[in-house]
Amino acid sequence: MNIILMGPPGAGKGTQSERILDYCSIPHISTGDMFREAIKNQTELGVLAQSYINKGLLVPDEVTIGLVKERLSRDDCKNGYLLDGFPRTIPQAEALQVLAKEISRPVQLVINIEADKDELIRRISGRRVCPKCGNSYHLLFKLPKVENICDACGSELIQRKDDTLESLNVRLDAYENQTKPLVEFYSKLGLCKTVNGLQSIDDVFNDIQKLLDEVK
Repeated sequence: MNIILMGPPGAGKGTQSERILDYCSIPHISTGDMFREAIKNQTELGVLAQSYINKGLLVPDEVTIGLVKERLSRDDCKNGYLLDGFPRTIPQAEALQVLAKEISRPVQLVINIEADKDELIRRISGRRVCPKCGNSYHLLFKLPKVENICDACGSELIQRKDDTLESLNVRLDAYENQTKPLVEFYSKLGLCKTVNGLQSIDDVFNDIQKLLDEVK
């Protein structure tokens, strides 16, 4: 099961990826984790990536693609993988098609979790977290017993910078601009399947599970 998972911030991608991993017994590969591991281990590509990051520059596609190829070639991916955060652009998607074929691990399914922008803003902007113990709350769905105070440790809750309305609009617009071409790219290849992310967690996974069973 060689899978790419796409979805905007707040669509439940993290929750669904955990369920997919349990169901398929495959490794979760995110670009962030991949970069951190390569840099920590001081691999050739990791050192190269770090040189760009230290200068405040974007890591070039050829470096990122090299890291992806290196990671997908490992033994733990022989029965499949779940790619998260890659590809983000059409050139990356085209390169992935080539490298995945080279290592005989072609992409079999692209799951696109779709959700209405207004609902995503309602979901995310209402999130509050405890800076001390990490417990999470929501102004609509999971209120603390005492307003703005963590039930567990009594600390004052905060809103993460990424969850503010201004930041959210930037993130969602960027995702929309990046993702639409990718959805079209993979749809033309017959690989992209869209799931309604506004359902309950269980219903979303039920739809995903049907897609996985079709590919198995």
